[in-house]
Amino acid sequence: MDSPIVLVLFGSFLGLLTIGAPITMALGVASLATVFYLDENPLKFVPMAFSSVGSFPLMALPAFILAGALMEAAGLSRRLIAVAESLAGPFTGGIAASTIIACLFFGAISGSGPATTAAVGMLMIPAMIKRNYSPGYASSLTAAAGGLGIVIPPSIPMVIFGISALGMIPPPEAVEKFGTFQSVSISKLFIAGFVPAFIMASCLLVMNYLLCRKHGYKGTTEKMDFGNVAATVKNGFWALMAPIVILGGIYSGYFTPTEAAIVAIFYTLFVGAFIYRELDRKAVSAALETTTWLSGRVLLILFTATLFGRILVENQIPAVIADGMLSLTESPYLIWIMIIGFLLFVGMFMETLAAILILVPVMLPVAYSVGIDPIHFGVVMICSLSIGFQTPPLGENLFIASGISNVSIEEISLRAIPFAVVNIIAVVIIAFVPEISLWLPRMLGY
Repeated sequence: MDSPIVLVLFGSFLGLLTIGAPITMALGVASLATVFYLDENPLKFVPMAFSSVGSFPLMALPAFILAGALMEAAGLSRRLIAVAESLAGPFTGGIAASTIIACLFFGAISGSGPATTAAVGMLMIPAMIKRNYSPGYASSLTAAAGGLGIVIPPSIPMVIFGISALGMIPPPEAVEKFGTFQSVSISKLFIAGFVPAFIMASCLLVMNYLLCRKHGYKGTTEKMDFGNVAATVKNGFWALMAPIVILGGIYSGYFTPTEAAIVAIFYTLFVGAFIYRELDRKAVSAALETTTWLSGRVLLILFTATLFGRILVENQIPAVIADGMLSLTESPYLIWIMIIGFLLFVGMFMETLAAILILVPVMLPVAYSVGIDPIHFGVVMICSLSIGFQTPPLGENLFIASGISNVSIEEISLRAIPFAVVNIIAVVIIAFVPEISLWLPRMLGY
């Protein structure tokens, strides 16, 4: 590896980020500067970059974004949250616990952390404040639970990871030493994310109970109102069916994740227009506008990040980084600690999708070198980056929760620390015990 190449590529990239350039521009300009330094024809990279944004699996991205926007407009998300709130009952911190459950429900539709925080937070933060929860606590809990939106499948970052890792094959020496690795597929990633998502949610529920008990946040009712639960489940039946239809179709083999996203759109249009009758032309237009803006932003990042990653691979930079880490230790546990620590740091400063696109070509070879399965690695990577949604300075969920509650970012960040700590513990457990991620895909024959 030529060290000036690293200086030009990463120096220009970090320099542009430091002066406030958008991530897309930083990636594109750094890649172009390196191509000129190498005296290569930049046109040779264009077909490869265009193919990265024209792949069939990538069609799932705008489709899932549109499905999530339509479900919010059609009233499905509101009904899901009502079901979660009815389960709060007499339990200590019950309505706060229902916020975590609501984030799981909505995350199983939207696949986005910020979208989950916004949709759930708009209803649950005012509801918690009304029941004498402090605005800071309500906001920090929602920001932390919103990160579950990218861990519970279907997850937009899992789609991006699957596309990024698809063409990467384990080196022969890794196969010889550790045997065959599971192939990377988006469906397999979705299945592998189920148990880790519930582990992270469980850790948040335990911490919420302890903090609510400390602060004296009681349940919403004297006893469990099963009649109210039954009524909200009945009212939200078609909303509850949405994740079952989407995920059930994928795992049963009736359709691919990309096709499932299209099914989700038509399901939402039908339910919103003909059953709940809350979806009108204006709401559909707003959902399309949101989808266009978000999809265009992601595709631009993907285009430039593909160039960046290609230059990394062609100059064997990932291999050198892998060798450097392995020279320090060959213990997979210590390697995991370094990887998780690095991902937590990156998640504080970089958007999740950009981090995945940039770091997969760099870090997946390291994982192969110590026998880490790519599906397991992908789940841990996404779980680690999900914590970045609740940590400053980038912390998108913090800004959303702050905008809803009018509480300062500083206060929400401090109150979110206990939730970040238990999330980190959960990620370390998921990393150290591969079967947490891999047993379900194996059991289902993937």
